[in-house]
Amino acid sequence: MLNIKKFEFNMLPVNTYVVWDETKEAVVIDCGCYYDNEKEELKQFILENNLNITHLLDTHLHFDHVFGNPFMWKEFGIKAEAHKADLPWLEQIKERIAVFGIRECEDPVPLKGFLDEKDTVVFGNHKFSIFHIPGHSLGSLCFYCKEENVLFTGDVLFRFSIGRTDFGGGGEEMLINGIKEKILTLPDETKIYSGHGPSSTVGDEKMYNMYLR
Repeated sequence: MLNIKKFEFNMLPVNTYVVWDETKEAVVIDCGCYYDNEKEELKQFILENNLNITHLLDTHLHFDHVFGNPFMWKEFGIKAEAHKADLPWLEQIKERIAVFGIRECEDPVPLKGFLDEKDTVVFGNHKFSIFHIPGHSLGSLCFYCKEENVLFTGDVLFRFSIGRTDFGGGGEEMLINGIKEKILTLPDETKIYSGHGPSSTVGDEKMYNMYLR
């Protein structure tokens, strides 16, 4: 059985997820903690639950989703994995945050490695398969656990909405096509955990998401 803990971090705010099973092996998805109290909250949760973080996963490399990556490296000795196409966002993070009026952030940590659809993320007794769905960003990834019917979509798909497509990530048509081909074909009961806002299901998105009709 998968356990899922959601945090809302930083000024935007971003959903950061800690996911683990009975083995206590865990992954952190989109570590967005920016403020010191957020970092301490995440640290204490991991320690109090005796979790062994085996993967730090980025659905994409927009700055609000990676603010906490240096913290994870310093505290737990783990580096993030993401899609190669999003590297410019990480390498230019100082310039990118300035456009949004954010004055400072920690220097980025190089990625541990790259992920794409051919890869599988294994932790404990569970695994994630990967969907590459550009449109919001060129390297946007979704992480899917078939056995537990859960999908982490980052900023690809929100409850009754989709990610912005004005960041040079491929555009709305590409994003919507990817969602329809790779997400809406999943079982209706699949639970969707997005990068911002509340959770949803595939069935609800088919019925109520006006962008996908």
